[in-house]
Amino acid sequence: MEVFLRSPGRRYYAGEVTFDQAEFAIRCEWGLRGMKELAPISDVILIVDVLSFTTAVDVATSRGAIVFPYPEKDHTAADYAETMDANLAAPTRQSGFSLSPASLEGVPNGYRLVLPSPHGAALSFAAGDSVAIAACLRNAVAVSRMAAGLGSTFAVIPAGETWDTGEFRPSLEDCIGAGAVIAALPGTRSPEADLAAATFERFRGDLRGALRKSGSGKELAERGFVRDIDLAADYNVSKNVPRLRSRAFCGELAPAVSPHRDLSL
Repeated sequence: MEVFLRSPGRRYYAGEVTFDQAEFAIRCEWGLRGMKELAPISDVILIVDVLSFTTAVDVATSRGAIVFPYPEKDHTAADYAETMDANLAAPTRQSGFSLSPASLEGVPNGYRLVLPSPHGAALSFAAGDSVAIAACLRNAVAVSRMAAGLGSTFAVIPAGETWDTGEFRPSLEDCIGAGAVIAALPGTRSPEADLAAATFERFRGDLRGALRKSGSGKELAERGFVRDIDLAADYNVSKNVPRLRSRAFCGELAPAVSPHRDLSL
């Protein structure tokens, strides 16, 4: 398990250039590599995987479930579930509790679920004991309010996707989701964070349409999971904040107002 310890005096270099965006309160970078750069000097990590991990986590934990992220969908996931005294998610979205947010609308209170995914779950698993929150469009304002009460520097990490060749693919839905979180956070923004916020504002008037037309959305629609897209596109409908504690996401209620400013949108 990777744990990103905060070291305010430490800077990370690639040659002579720093990539940690340390001069800004709100930072944004993609995937595991981005989290490795930003997490050590950030108070709060906000992980965004709109289609579908963090949306699924919000739906499940808002109903009282406990979600254990796991990075692999192989035989080790079953062993991990047994270790955590939890149930392993179904391997596909076709039946049972799975990565499909719609499948989790009826999950029982207290249900312990190991939810593997190669993107959002992998990031969450790697976050270890850091202060980490699962963010999506549904709870963007709520998680921003909570984050503002937990610290003053923020690493917003859009998870992205993977091409079938194994290469990393930035995704529209995660850029929009990261931007929704950033738009509600207090503090100065890095240019990367500004770009994500601008993307959210560009598509804010039709989030459902944007997600349905995105590459990831079209893939889900072709497989028959339009309901998952529409659940993911519901903006600011959840006051639930899934916070990572002892390797599991548990739901917490966001404060009514930010300790810094009113973030109601």
